[in-house]
Amino acid sequence: MRAVIQRVTRAQVSVEGEVLGSIGTGLCVLVGATHGDGAAQTSKIARKIAQLRILRNIEGDDDPSRRVSAEESDAPILLISQFTLYADVRKGRKPGWSHAAPGPVAEPLVEDVARELRETYGLQVEEGKFGAMMEVQIVNDGPFTILVEA
Repeated sequence: MRAVIQRVTRAQVSVEGEVLGSIGTGLCVLVGATHGDGAAQTSKIARKIAQLRILRNIEGDDDPSRRVSAEESDAPILLISQFTLYADVRKGRKPGWSHAAPGPVAEPLVEDVARELRETYGLQVEEGKFGAMMEVQIVNDGPFTILVEA
């Protein structure tokens, strides 16, 4: 699994003009699955999302030694499935998608990440719609973006 974790001041996801999820200060996470991913990968990604100390503290201080995690600050998460994280662009000018897990494999894995964030870490998780053409609006705080692989 891969996740792009972005610290945001606000983010939302819409499908056909309908807002499906919206958060204020927190994390917007784009997550993709590949062949062979399973419970170990979903747990690791969920743990990283919840416990990476990348958010400003309660006073708004961005000193790296005083940053807090989503779990510590009860920050909301906007979780968006994104198979394009596994694009292969090594040859030619068109991305290949053979490394991305197919929908029937990837969808339950993304759902497991969301469930673990809610149940294990007690976090508010907003989501897009798997497989839909989504419009994602992100106001990145920093900018601060981290790539995590499990």
